[in-house]
Amino acid sequence: GGRLKVKVYAAGELVPALECLDMVSQAAVQMGHGASYYWQGKNPILAFFSSVPFGMNALQMNTWLYYGGGLDLWEEVYEPFGVIPIPAGNTGVQMGGWFNREINTLEDFRGLKMRIPGLGGEVLSRLGVVPITLPGGELLTAMQTGAIDATEWINPYADLAFGLHKVAKYYYFPGWHELGTTLECIVNREAMQALPADLQQIVRSAARVVNQQVIEEYTARNMNAIHRLREAKVEIRRFSDEILAELRKLSGRVVAELASGSELDRRIYESYNEFHRKTRGWLDVSEKMYYQISGN
Repeated sequence: GGRLKVKVYAAGELVPALECLDMVSQAAVQMGHGASYYWQGKNPILAFFSSVPFGMNALQMNTWLYYGGGLDLWEEVYEPFGVIPIPAGNTGVQMGGWFNREINTLEDFRGLKMRIPGLGGEVLSRLGVVPITLPGGELLTAMQTGAIDATEWINPYADLAFGLHKVAKYYYFPGWHELGTTLECIVNREAMQALPADLQQIVRSAARVVNQQVIEEYTARNMNAIHRLREAKVEIRRFSDEILAELRKLSGRVVAELASGSELDRRIYESYNEFHRKTRGWLDVSEKMYYQISGN
C-alpha cells in the first residue's frame, strides 16, 4: 500500500564489496543482502549460518533455522552488531570449483591461489592452498590475469553466466564446502523496530518467500546450465575418494575448533551438529533412499 518502499542498489554501487555488515550496523543503510561467512573475520562462528563443510543442505539448514532454534542463535550472534538477520535465499549444493590444472591427488592442491571464502578456505589452507576472498565481479579477471589459479563461485547457472568456463578447463564436484549456502538479509535493528509491527512481519515474510524462491530458481536453471557446459567441452570431474576423505577429516577439525571460543560458540556448534545428526536419521530412509531406488 505504499507504506514501505525499498530501493535496491547493486553490489558495489553504494557499499564497497564485503562491507555490507559494517554499513548496516552503522545505519548508513537500513538493510543489506549477503552471506554471513563474508564477515567471519569479525566473528568466525558466523560461518555456521551460511555454510559448513560437509554440513547441512538447503532443506536441513532451513529446518534448523526455523524449527531447530538456529535463527534464535543467529540473532544472538548479531546482537552486538545492532542488526537482525533473516534467511533470504539458499543456493543449494554448490560445485567444487574451477581449476586451471587437474586435481588428482592431495599434493595437487599445494601452492594454489584459490578464491574460496568461509570455512572451506580454512580447510584448504591446511592442504597448502592460499585462500583468497574476492567478490564475484572480480573472479573472471582474476583468473584471466593469473592472480588466482582456481575459484569457486556457486553452481552451473551462476558460473556459466560469469563466463568462468572460458578461463578454466576443469570443473570439479561435489561442492563439499557448501552443501546448502544460506544467504541473509540483515536489517538495522533500530530501523526495523521503528516500523509498525505489521510491516516488520512483512519484511520477514518477504525474505522468507525469497529464501524459498532462490533454491527453486537455481535448481531449475542448473539443469540446463550443466548441459551447456558439457556442450562447451568443459571437463566436469569428481574429486577422488582419497581427496574427499581428507577434506572431511580436516573439515571436522576446523569446525570443532570454532566451539572452543565463547559459551555461545559452543551452543551454536552443539545445536548445529545435533540437528544435522537427527535430520540424517530421517533423510537416510526418505530422500536418500528414494534417490537410490528411483532409477533416474
